Amino acid sequence: MDFTEYLKPELLILAPVLYLIGMGLKKAAWFKDSLIPVLLGVCGVVLAAVWVFATADVSGGKAIATAAFTAVTQGVLCAGASVYANQIVKQAQK
Repeated sequence: MDFTEYLKPELLILAPVLYLIGMGLKKAAWFKDSLIPVLLGVCGVVLAAVWVFATADVSGGKAIATAAFTAVTQGVLCAGASVYANQIVKQAQK
């Protein structure tokens, strides 16, 4: 099973972008580490929504609902991939 069956190839760039955002937040002393995955999820959904709504023909309620669902699921999956990558790096350093 290929991960591109779940993640749109066009949105794969979000995973490293979110990873870098997470690294930046980690270095920010004012931001709690426990909130980083949540913020990455929100950022992932917002960025995916921008792409989905910019590239889809949303001319009706059903199309809007489908685009919103796609944006949420793709954003969450990309955020999960970035957090997973971060954990792999951490475990490899131990």
